[in-house]
Amino acid sequence: MKLFTKKSCLAALIFAAVYSASFAISSDEASKLLAKAEASTAFYGTDFTANYEVVQSKPGEGRSKTNAKIYRRDSASQWTILITAPLKDKGKGYLQTDSNIWFYDPADRRFTFSSTRDRFQGTNANTSDFAPQNYVKDYKIDSFEEVKLGTFDCVLFTLKASSKNVDYPQIKLWVTKDDGLTRKKEDYSLSGQKLRTTAIPSYQKVTAGDKNYHIPVSMIIQDNLKGKKINGKMDYEKTVISISNATLEKQDDAVYTKPYLELMSGK
Repeated sequence: MKLFTKKSCLAALIFAAVYSASFAISSDEASKLLAKAEASTAFYGTDFTANYEVVQSKPGEGRSKTNAKIYRRDSASQWTILITAPLKDKGKGYLQTDSNIWFYDPADRRFTFSSTRDRFQGTNANTSDFAPQNYVKDYKIDSFEEVKLGTFDCVLFTLKASSKNVDYPQIKLWVTKDDGLTRKKEDYSLSGQKLRTTAIPSYQKVTAGDKNYHIPVSMIIQDNLKGKKINGKMDYEKTVISISNATLEKQDDAVYTKPYLELMSGK
């Protein structure tokens, strides 16, 4: 596996957007770039498997960590998440199949209905953060402009929902012009209140056949509604998702079923 990275300041990626004086990109070019950004979040030609470490930080309360193994088959809109740590949560899992999301708890051996809007294990991440992003399908471009984000030359998109099946009615998206990768995303309410900020500082490149896929090395999600003032400065809750051991090998069909979660929960 090769790492594809660019040096940048994390604080700049999360908070700073320096606007460029150039607005040379056309509407057609902007639409194509947004479609490229959406395509980079999906693996339609192969299955995807990786280990995820999810660390949540709450100001004044410390950190908590969850480890999980994730399986995705985007061509069929299927994914499975198996929690491997901590011990108290080991064996719990999530399953998306037939357009439904289920949560499995081995303590009572029950599946309960979940949704893309539900928080993952009480963190600042939604279950939808682990799946393909439908920027083109579910949103329309309200505006776009060329900007500088840290060291990155980006196009900043303001998108408004064209579908009711979205987590957030408005989003802002910073996409690098050269490779079409999302570097920053801000989620807004219908009234325009900023709810979350997500930064993706670097990507890793994984090859399957003759095609290269770019997978985040980490994602930093900040909850702009939850925080505390510490030493006179506002500190918000953050969740850092680190992705490792990514492979693009086809998995057995059974991996995307309820019996698989039940079987693996006992191991």
